Amino acid sequence: MLSWVIPLVFAMLCLAMMLNLWSLCTRSSLPDRILALDTLYINSSALIIMFGVWKVTALYFEAALLIALLGFVSTVAVCKYLLRGDIIE
Repeated sequence: MLSWVIPLVFAMLCLAMMLNLWSLCTRSSLPDRILALDTLYINSSALIIMFGVWKVTALYFEAALLIALLGFVSTVAVCKYLLRGDIIE
């Protein structure tokens, strides 16, 4: 069953990432772009996790965790910059 589910999920995640890139390039307001970039981080970490499931190795899970952590920290930093104009108080 996984022989056809994993490629289907790969295709759906790639489609979601392409739509996120399109949204990132076409949106005019900065909060919309930040939201599209945050969703792109989530989709890329999900894609890496699915690749780890497909290859049956735990190394990709650590890479996905690092990408998710960097995505969260960068989103918080950009939002803090938008609200206050400075990242470090």
